[in-house]
Amino acid sequence: MSEADASHMRHALALGRRGMGRTWPNPAVGCVIVRDGRVVGRGWTAEGGRPHAETVALAQAGAAARGATAYVTLEPCAHHGQTPPCAEALAEAGIARVVAPFEDNDPRVSGRGFEILRAAGVGLTLGVGSSEAARDLGGFLARQTTGRPHLTLKLAASFDGRIATATGESQWITGEAARRHVHGLRASHDAVMVGSGTARTDDPSLTVRGLGALRQPVRVVVSRKLDLPLMGKLAKSAGEVPLWLLHGQDADPALMQAWEGVGARLVPSALSNRQIDMQAALEALGREGLTRVFCEGGGALAASLLASDLVDELVGYTAGMAIGAEGLPSLGAMGLERLGDAPRFTLAESRRIGDDVLHRWVRG
Repeated sequence: MSEADASHMRHALALGRRGMGRTWPNPAVGCVIVRDGRVVGRGWTAEGGRPHAETVALAQAGAAARGATAYVTLEPCAHHGQTPPCAEALAEAGIARVVAPFEDNDPRVSGRGFEILRAAGVGLTLGVGSSEAARDLGGFLARQTTGRPHLTLKLAASFDGRIATATGESQWITGEAARRHVHGLRASHDAVMVGSGTARTDDPSLTVRGLGALRQPVRVVVSRKLDLPLMGKLAKSAGEVPLWLLHGQDADPALMQAWEGVGARLVPSALSNRQIDMQAALEALGREGLTRVFCEGGGALAASLLASDLVDELVGYTAGMAIGAEGLPSLGAMGLERLGDAPRFTLAESRRIGDDVLHRWVRG
């Protein structure tokens, strides 16, 4: 792998990240077209998944695409959908070489895009930027293999792991810079998810604010009985910003009708031990097309996800304050008896944000 290939792939990956949270159920792909060492076209998957990154980059490159190299962060698509396959478009434009990290594991593609390119005489270089692309596209790839989206769990707490005082006061433990960073993470995910306790106690809007006009993530609330405030912020905005309610099949039909009446989408899920089965719930979200879910609590939901081994990434914000044992812990009970049974993650990032510390952990 040449340094030039690595550099242009990093450029393409950075472009692809611009689409995160806006392209589902399609992957957020980036594409850079280079001829004689000069970038002549670039693009990323547009909001809603169309047009694809390759289409945008080829349109920008025009005739300069002939004889050029295209750096694409995922195998170009091979199936006919709303638009012709990108693999065919690259070949017809006269692209001489395609550089990509790996095959697309979508059964509709899965090597067929590369076959189209080879048959057209286009050179292929694979494996460039594969680890970075696997991280960026992890949600899309996981949905094909596990049936569920990539799950990021966010916890914001005091130094001693509390999210509120004994009286329930919680605004604000972390500072403004950390809260703004959370909005950026919301924007990079397809959906924001909370439990029913958080929805009742905090009355959150769960929208992205302060980052300009953009496609809002789906708001997902896990509520077995649908016993949520019908006059709260979520209900009042359900007709404007998507609101999905993950509920048990034993939910009150009257409440189901009421929530549908305000514009919410109901997503039934199986139960386990009289609670929402989170594995089944996430698979239901995957079937709906979601690839990246950002969970913001509360403690019971977070503990359930961790205990069920469903968390792919942990994002923590720690404030320099101590609340004490009488405060509300960031995690509910997990029923652990042995330290060896505790879920463990590998530190991927740690840095200061304002007066707080951000630490990001990934599956080991």
